[in-house]
Amino acid sequence: MKIICNREQMLHAYQMVAQIAPARSPKAILQNLKMEVTADGGTLMATDMEVSIRYTLGGIEVESPGTAILPVARFGSILRESTDATFRLESTGEGTHIRGERSQFKLPSENPQDFPPIPEFSETSYYEVSPRLLRELIRRTIFATDTESSRYALGGIKLEWKDHVLYAVATDGRRLAKMEGPSRAVGEPAPFGDVAVVPTRAMSLIERAMGDDAGEVQLVLRQNDVVVKNSRATISSRLLEGRYPRWRDVFPNRPVSAKIGLTVGPFNSAVRQAAIITSEESRGIDFIFGDGTLVLAGRAAEVGESRIELPIAYDGTPISIILDPRYVTDFLKVLDPEKPFTLDLQDGDAAAVCTTDDGFGYVIMPLARDR
Repeated sequence: MKIICNREQMLHAYQMVAQIAPARSPKAILQNLKMEVTADGGTLMATDMEVSIRYTLGGIEVESPGTAILPVARFGSILRESTDATFRLESTGEGTHIRGERSQFKLPSENPQDFPPIPEFSETSYYEVSPRLLRELIRRTIFATDTESSRYALGGIKLEWKDHVLYAVATDGRRLAKMEGPSRAVGEPAPFGDVAVVPTRAMSLIERAMGDDAGEVQLVLRQNDVVVKNSRATISSRLLEGRYPRWRDVFPNRPVSAKIGLTVGPFNSAVRQAAIITSEESRGIDFIFGDGTLVLAGRAAEVGESRIELPIAYDGTPISIILDPRYVTDFLKVLDPEKPFTLDLQDGDAAAVCTTDDGFGYVIMPLARDR
């Protein structure tokens, strides 16, 4: 294999792919990246046997096709520390030579055949979604996953597709985030069913890799994994096991005592101020709605008290509910400060439901009065 590559573009590809390679593994070959070069271009690959990525290399000139195994740490250090604009990479059975304008390195070479196969996307039937929407689905739900839960399925985002709408759902048992948006089916792709829960780590990688400049995103489900692809990257991940909560039942079908319109920025500022006077033992804040004002009251032993007032457009029956400010601000910080949203309340014992006009829903369970 012989190529000439732009160092900056190679570094960008490396940074995207290297995050998958494990720092330690019983299989030492996984602590490497695989570079595969054909006459048409190159691909950089990595896997930890749970999540895999294939990333198309830009800025390369192919002199001779072939394959190279590159140690993650050393190759990354060379790309970051060198000041050369271009590199010439040549891989033989004796090792990989990296030559710049003022630098030269030789890395040991492993057998490319020892590297596990990385899944490709070859299906003709799939779901298709815009990259911007897919990233927004992930960004607005990933914070609500629970990677430490004994219920393994809660450590990921559940995907569903129904009537040309793609749903992403995440919960840790104390709050639930749901985002939806338009999608289309090409051909007759396999249905999502009840098992399409993608690990948080894989979803985070997908969010970073699926840029707007690489075209529409194609998604397909296989028996135990999901594969996501655009013109630049192909990412595959095993699906999580375990039963997922019936999330549609979590959005209360109930009479609403108060439907309150709020704006993200001012509300977020008030919540953050009130949260200053909280502690690990007393995290709850009283949210008191009524008479055109929201009062947020925090109280913690040996810390003090807080009282923040925010004018609101609500003059109905006063309602008081105790919420964990961390869960409230998690919802607010993924939205623009100017964005309006609606807060639905029944009473202090029922879940608070936040919704926006673009398909985002968020449910927060209240804290007990004797917290």
